[in-house]
Amino acid sequence: MRASVAQFEGTHPLEHLYALVRSSRQMERVFEEVEAYPGVVMYTIVNADLRRELETRCAELGVPAIAVLDPMLATLSTYLGRPVASRAGAQRSLDAEYFRRIDALNYTMAHDDGQGDDYEAADIVLLGVSRTSKTPTSVYLAHRGYRAANIPLVKDVPLPEAIFKLRNPLVVGLTASPERIVQIRRNRLLSLNEDRDTDYIDDFAVRDEILYAKRLYAKHKWPTIDVTRRSIEETAAKIINLVNEKRAAKS
Repeated sequence: MRASVAQFEGTHPLEHLYALVRSSRQMERVFEEVEAYPGVVMYTIVNADLRRELETRCAELGVPAIAVLDPMLATLSTYLGRPVASRAGAQRSLDAEYFRRIDALNYTMAHDDGQGDDYEAADIVLLGVSRTSKTPTSVYLAHRGYRAANIPLVKDVPLPEAIFKLRNPLVVGLTASPERIVQIRRNRLLSLNEDRDTDYIDDFAVRDEILYAKRLYAKHKWPTIDVTRRSIEETAAKIINLVNEKRAAKS
């Protein structure tokens, strides 16, 4: 990791090492710290259930998860002509699906929160006002192999014109109840040690934001998902179903 981070000038990482993580209880202890100090999670876990749990938790927190030994073991597997052993300390062999996920994750991280501009290369473009789970949903979708961009909706700030001309990606509008959004935003400000009253957490202003978003979705006939009572996994599953329906309609 240090050799990789050294390629980025001015970056000084803090390392947190967790050895012998072999159970969900141990994983929970790890993520108590990851949640408090979010960052890139690099892992060498082989157990499929634990890997799935780790990737899901990382997606929920909006942080990337990287299986650091997979590329090396894939090369060795090909060279030796033998499969990777499925035991603790080993990793599964890689295939096209793995590299598709890495590509999707790279794209998604480069197109988070309105970054980037090549939206036509996306599989999915998520829209939504602040705190509608755009980033964690995008990261979860990337772990499933989907290129997902997300763009915040801000009233009186127009969307990029390219969004209205997209042909390949599925554009999905995310929304939530005003009460839920205000609650999440207040918690966000508290976590940043900010205690201030602004339109960001004003009930009437937030209702106005949501109404603006819903009207925009309806105008352009973009499918809408209310994430108020949905987990990240449930939201992502609904989006994947919509993607599959769109692709089936084209075929």
